[in-house]
Amino acid sequence: MKKSAAIKPARILRLALLLGAALVLAGCTRGMSDLRAWVAQEKAKKGAPIQPLPVIKTFETFTYNDQDRRDPFSPSTAELDNNSNAASGPRPDANRAKQPLELFALDSLKMVGTVGTGAGMEVLVKDPGGVIHRVHVNEYMGQNYGHITAISEDHIDLVELVSNGNGGWMERPASIALDAK
Repeated sequence: MKKSAAIKPARILRLALLLGAALVLAGCTRGMSDLRAWVAQEKAKKGAPIQPLPVIKTFETFTYNDQDRRDPFSPSTAELDNNSNAASGPRPDANRAKQPLELFALDSLKMVGTVGTGAGMEVLVKDPGGVIHRVHVNEYMGQNYGHITAISEDHIDLVELVSNGNGGWMERPASIALDAK
C-alpha cells in the first residue's frame, strides 16, 4: 500500500500540470479574433501607387570623320615652342642639398631679430616648431626654392621660383618683415 500512496501524489501533480498547461493555451487563443480582424482589414487596404519606370533615352550615334586633322588633345606646335623656351628659363638646382628652412612654407616663418652689423649681419628666423635659425645672404628658405638676396635690420628679401604652368619656372620676389611681437 505504500506504493499506491506514493504514486497517487505524483499522478495528482502530473494531472495538475496538464490542466494548468491546458488553461494557459486556452487563454492564448481567446484574443486571436481581434488580431485576425486587424490583419484582414490591413490586407483589404489599397497600397500606394507605384511610380512608372522612367523612359530610357536613346542617344544618337556620332561618327567622327576628321581623323586626318590635328588631334585636339595633343600639344600644338605653339605649346611645344613655349615648353622649349621654358627649359631655357630659371630652374631650381636639383643637385643642391635642401636647407632646414626649406621644409616650411614661407608664411609660417617669422623674422625675430638680427645679430651683428654690416656685411656680417645674420638674421634670426623662427620656424613653426619654435626653433630659431641664423640665416645669411645666398641661403635658401621656404618651399618654393626661396633664395635670400638681401638682409636688413627689419626685413629679408628673397626670390622664389614658382611653376608657370607650362612646364617652366618664373621668379617671384618675396620678403619677410621683422615680427613686431
